[in-house]
Order: sequence, then C-alpha cells, then structure tokens
Amino acid sequence: MLDDMIINSDKDKGFVETFSSDVDDNQKSKEHEKHSQIIRPEIDPETKSFTFFPGQGSQFVGMGKQLLPFPGVKGLYDHASEILKYDLLKLCLYGPKSELDKTIHCQPAVFVTSVAAIERLKEENFQGIENTVATAGYSVGEFAAMVFAGMMSFEDALSVVKVRAQAMQRASEETPSGMMTVFCFWGTKLNLATEAAKQYCKEQHHIEDPVCRIASYLFPEVKVIAGHEEALDFIEKNKKDFGIRSCKRIPVSGAFHTPLMDSARKPVSNALRRIEIHRPKFPILSNVTSNRLQNNANFHKTVVNQLVRPVKWEQIMSTLFTRDKNKSAFPYTYECGPGNQLGIFLDKMNNKAFKNYRNIQV
Repeated sequence: MLDDMIINSDKDKGFVETFSSDVDDNQKSKEHEKHSQIIRPEIDPETKSFTFFPGQGSQFVGMGKQLLPFPGVKGLYDHASEILKYDLLKLCLYGPKSELDKTIHCQPAVFVTSVAAIERLKEENFQGIENTVATAGYSVGEFAAMVFAGMMSFEDALSVVKVRAQAMQRASEETPSGMMTVFCFWGTKLNLATEAAKQYCKEQHHIEDPVCRIASYLFPEVKVIAGHEEALDFIEKNKKDFGIRSCKRIPVSGAFHTPLMDSARKPVSNALRRIEIHRPKFPILSNVTSNRLQNNANFHKTVVNQLVRPVKWEQIMSTLFTRDKNKSAFPYTYECGPGNQLGIFLDKMNNKAFKNYRNIQV
C-alpha cells in the first residue's frame, strides 16, 4: 500500500526534497539583509548581545529551583500563582510531570520561568541585558521576549498566555494530534512522507482534511512536523521508506502551529485586545514573519497567526547571525528559560556564533 501511495502520487512524481539551507548563501544573504541591518551590531559586536526564550517542550520537573536565590524570583512565581489560581512554583519544582506537560500548565510554567531567568541574568551579568540589541522567543517564548523588551507587562503577558494555553488545550482535545522531531539525511523525502500520511489518513481513517505538515524549519538534518496522531504514527512506522533516520515525539499535547489550532485564534485575539501594547525597547523578531514585531495595526494579527503558522526560527537565526566572510565577530547570546534547545539549534546552524552562547540555568 505504501509503495502504491508513492508511485501514484502525481503531486510527488519526480519529487526532490529541497531544504531551506540548500539555498545559495548569497541569495540567503540578500533576502535577509533588508531586515538585518538595523539588528546586527556593526560596531564592536562582542559588546552587544541577543537574548532568546524557549518554548513548550523545554519544561522539566525541578525548573525554577536554581532561580529562587535571586531577588524578585519568588515574588514573580507568587504573583503568577495569584493570576493562574494554582501554585505554579510547586508544580514547576515537584510536578508531577504528567501535569506539568499539559499545555494548560506548561505554557505559563515555561513563560514565568523564562522571565524569572532574566532576574538571574540581571544579577550575574547586568551588561548582558544593557547591551541587548535584539530578542526572540520560540512559540510561547515570544511572550517572554515581549516582556523583556517592554512591549507588554508581565501581568498582561501572563493573562494572554493563560488564555492561549487554555484555548490550545481545548483545540488539542478536539483532535488527537501532536508534534514530532524528524532526523533526516540529505536525501530524505519528507514532503513525500507528509503527503503519503495524508492519503493514508483519508483512506484508512476517513479523515477528510488531515493535517500533517512541516511545522518548523530548524536546520537541514532536523525538522519538526505536526499533525493528526494517525499521520505521525504512519510516518514513524514507515520512516525507512522515506529515508528518515529516526523520529522522536515532542512532549506537547497537540499539533501546534498548524490549522488544527484554528479554534484557539479567537480567544487569544480577544485577550490581546484587552491589554496595553508599548513600543519595544529593542527589536523583537516575529515567529510568523522573522522580521521585526511592530506595535502597529498588524500586531494582533501577527501574534494570533503564530498559533497556526510555522515558526520561522531558522530564518530568525539567519537574520541575526549571517555575516560577511570578513566579519567573524558575533554578539553574546543568552538563552533564558528551561533547557538549552535554542543553543543546540544555534550550534548546528552557526558554531562560530555558538562560542559566545550562554545558557542561564534555571
């Protein structure tokens, strides 16, 4: 049956997978130069810094423990607990993991822990904050980036994250779905795998509009796909037929950044319209566009569209870290929040820039 799908798929005859990283370096440089000139520090870059914030999936039981000795951190968790109506710090420190991993709890936990990590960075390297020239956050991490840049208050951001988590939890329960990291070879036919999975879901499970697509573009050998559970199971079971090296499920409860999250858009939009938005102190690079997130008429639409659009993290990294060959110096890069996945991505994409990377332990 799998062979028939591959042979009979008109859409994929003659298919050759082309990753974004295969594009000519000069072309990539031109595409990003317009948006990069005001972000890349041209003068003494080693005295400048970028600060990143992780997303859902980076959580772990015990996070926040290393932050508690720093001023303001305990109060931050206490204030968050008042807004959320449950003991967030207790959940972060002691779990159980099954509860922490739930979208409704995980997103606020990752957000608050990431903002709390800023307090540690303030104490240990205040210049790292003072010298920030750009920031970005992966998925829910974008809200931590907006707080860091002064675009919205902690309380307002948490109120939106709370609604976002609840809405995405409901969307996940409506349709069993998830996300999966796929480890590829250069010859991997990932697009063909997703099309075959769609056809399988239609024929075997009578799903009229199955969603299984590449949700995030990271670097050539590692991709993230998201969709119906049946589609992910199909790809994992038949990975060798598509030249996939291995698959690993991400500990999230839904197909985030796909149309399966569409029902979450309205609640998040309503929540955003109730809060005050300010002009950021420095550029925030958007997950949706990989360009600057502006306080303008498109702000609400861009942030809400993040729910159903792929995260353009590779493009963000390219915007920030692409350099002319004769310019080898890079700013310091700080990752504030649980885990070090964004640092791993940076190492894969630009190991020279990674030499100035620092993970703020939580």
